[in-house]
Amino acid sequence: MSNTTGDKELEELIRRQLELIGEDPAREGLVRTPARVAASLKFLTQGYDGDARSVIGDAIFEEKHDNMIMVRDIELYSMCEHHMLPFFGKAHIAYIPNGKIVGLSKLPRIVDVFSRRLQVQERLTDQIAEAICSVLNPTGCGVVIEALHLCMMMRGVQKQNSRTITSALRGSFLKDPKTRDEFLRLAHHNGNS
Repeated sequence: MSNTTGDKELEELIRRQLELIGEDPAREGLVRTPARVAASLKFLTQGYDGDARSVIGDAIFEEKHDNMIMVRDIELYSMCEHHMLPFFGKAHIAYIPNGKIVGLSKLPRIVDVFSRRLQVQERLTDQIAEAICSVLNPTGCGVVIEALHLCMMMRGVQKQNSRTITSALRGSFLKDPKTRDEFLRLAHHNGNS
């Protein structure tokens, strides 16, 4: 991490937060904490510097494939914009090409662009679907995210096993019940059957 003026300012704010919660930022275990937290926050919010088109680059290929393509269980980590606590889980993404396919590794990269920001899961799900539609113009697209939210687990209602599931359906995934059912069945398949 480069020590720009903004980095130093962020470190000072974190040092002050430590004081305000009753800690001594000069204590041995906390001396380097402001720099570590600042670097961590920069990493966890690096998605602001990216967009779907730039992470996909030239990995779009002409292809006459017209069946569903799915990448399941894409790990994601984000931070709740309401409490700045992490939420984490998996994204399942599928689309039906309209003459173009994308390199498979680019779908997780799209997830990272939008998850590495302060977020709400509902918006994150929609942003991923919109990005895929914008870049590929598929016949249809679906995104399901299943996540655990530390703001629900560590504070507030303190429910340890509550998962939040959101979906975003576009095109044939929204209009065609068979396509929607196939996508949801594949997204929720646990691999044991």
